[in-house]
Amino acid sequence: MTTLWIVVATVAAYLIGSLSFAVIISKSMGLDDPRSYGSGNPGATNVLRSGNKKAAVLTLVFDAVKGLVPVLLVQQFGAPYGLGEGTAALVGLAAFLGHLWPVFFGFVGGKGVATAAGVLLGFNVWLGLATLAVWGLVAYGSRYSSLAALVAAVAAPVIQTVVWGPSTATLAIVVMCLLLVWRHGANISKLMKGTESRIGQKAVAAPEADVARTTTPRPAKSASKPPRGTRQHRKQTH
Repeated sequence: MTTLWIVVATVAAYLIGSLSFAVIISKSMGLDDPRSYGSGNPGATNVLRSGNKKAAVLTLVFDAVKGLVPVLLVQQFGAPYGLGEGTAALVGLAAFLGHLWPVFFGFVGGKGVATAAGVLLGFNVWLGLATLAVWGLVAYGSRYSSLAALVAAVAAPVIQTVVWGPSTATLAIVVMCLLLVWRHGANISKLMKGTESRIGQKAVAAPEADVARTTTPRPAKSASKPPRGTRQHRKQTH
């Protein structure tokens, strides 16, 4: 029976994580779909490029909450159902994966920075705050959200191991951080080229949208009639 509850909790966490609040909030506020401009990423940083700070803040908060809530629910109410720290780590990872590959949005999601922060706060509030502090310092100094996320992703498992030692959640933390770095592959390339957008930079059309516009197929031309003289004429019979 415990196995069933673990599966239920994990699936529920994934579904919660699949709620793409960047898209939901933008549409509810009459804004453009964040997947259509800037980096094309449905996350708080890209929503900020729309110029609507309120929408960006709401996206940030709700994306973090959807990572935090599943972990807290298991920690607070899971014991009677046999759900312990291992399940809390599993549902945190499931919520993060839901954000990256949301079932409600065609499995095309964000990079998971805010959701990962929420999960870390659930695992260990001090670890979460320390990781957020690293992100904030790098973001303030560089104005690059992606660089701040990358540094924080590397720092999180290091802080966990050095300060508190390995725990049940360590593996989940490492997996999340590796996936987060992987999802920032394009950003790493732009950072190296010096073309990465800074925090608050004005939005432009997403690269995918540009490609779609420039590769729109032209209408097919109607088939031309064969030239005269090529048709075979039947011989008249006498």
